[in-house]
Amino acid sequence: MESYSGRDNVLQYRAQLAFQKIMKDACEELGFDRVNWLIQQGGDGELAILPPGTSERAVVTRLAPTVDRLLREHNRGLVPEARIRLRIGVHQGLVHLDGANGYPGDAVVTVCRLVDSPQLKAALRQFPGAAVALIVSDRIYQDIVRHYHDLRPEHFLCVTAKLPEKIFEAVAWIYVPGENIAGAAVMNDGERSFRPPNDSEEDGDAAGRRSRVPIPQPFGGGQVFNNITSHGVNAYGNGNVISTSGAHDIADPWRSNS
Repeated sequence: MESYSGRDNVLQYRAQLAFQKIMKDACEELGFDRVNWLIQQGGDGELAILPPGTSERAVVTRLAPTVDRLLREHNRGLVPEARIRLRIGVHQGLVHLDGANGYPGDAVVTVCRLVDSPQLKAALRQFPGAAVALIVSDRIYQDIVRHYHDLRPEHFLCVTAKLPEKIFEAVAWIYVPGENIAGAAVMNDGERSFRPPNDSEEDGDAAGRRSRVPIPQPFGGGQVFNNITSHGVNAYGNGNVISTSGAHDIADPWRSNS
């Protein structure tokens, strides 16, 4: 859950109640047997081990969009500090179900690292109108997303999820329901990713969903004219190619579980 620790006790309590209701409603709507999920609670989220027979395809492609819709309905009219936004991670692998203090297994460590990665946190902040950001492991993307186009594969952004302090690095794919996150990414150090957070950027649904407007680049040997308003017959430049555009907002909607 985004910004959970910044809430006071009352808002944390309400957020936990709302989280459980949203997950219950989403699973009922999707026909998931949440009663038989093995759940390790975490206050601001949960780790869920899904039972055999669960449709990986349905979990990967339907859960995040459904939770996003239910959360946006829940958040309407709430002040920003009371709104709930979630990061969801999906991975698969072997897990010990008889651990003395949780569920041991590399798969568990991986999905927890993915959902806590700064790349996913940044993705959720990139789209303040969204309520969910999903990250899936490369294995999940290759086995499900790439083959079954319930969600458009080209709208997933490939990232290297990194947590240096945990000595963790893995290829993963990020998706934000209703957004083309891959199209919004920019090149940083040779890798498609996001710009750094901008602490002055407003947060929450009130900011609305934003899209990047490309900044016109000059052609070799030509000229570029920006923000031109003309009336009647006009000519600009020396006959070279002319690019015109309206005023564009290049403010970066960035800042730095589920």
